[in-house]
Amino acid sequence: MKHRGFTVIELLGAIVLLLIIAGVFWSQKSNIEASARDDQRKTAINAMYYSLEEVYYPATKSYPKTLSSSILPSVDKELFTDPNGNKIGTAASDYRYEGKNCTDDACKSYVLRTTLEQEADFIKNSRTK
Repeated sequence: MKHRGFTVIELLGAIVLLLIIAGVFWSQKSNIEASARDDQRKTAINAMYYSLEEVYYPATKSYPKTLSSSILPSVDKELFTDPNGNKIGTAASDYRYEGKNCTDDACKSYVLRTTLEQEADFIKNSRTK
């Protein structure tokens, strides 16, 4: 008489193999998602940086003390909100702007940075010191 079906060992082997494949998939999926969020952060910082350097500074000959979408209307308003939903200038935000050597609301330089998940902080310094 012929027996049909799988042995317990074969079933356990198949389950273990499926669990390993699922683990690798979820690991790679979260790495890809983190990389996408990091790219989103870099894009936002670069947009703010170039707007400060190419639009704001030539018009005012200074940099702002704080940064917001109303100060840089040439930058998409959504870029001032990090991937976690926090606006620049709030304590929980991944984006930080620090005006340097400020007199009233005019600064001579700045540091613009973001915290990344898979790399070191992404930092842009003003062209003037």
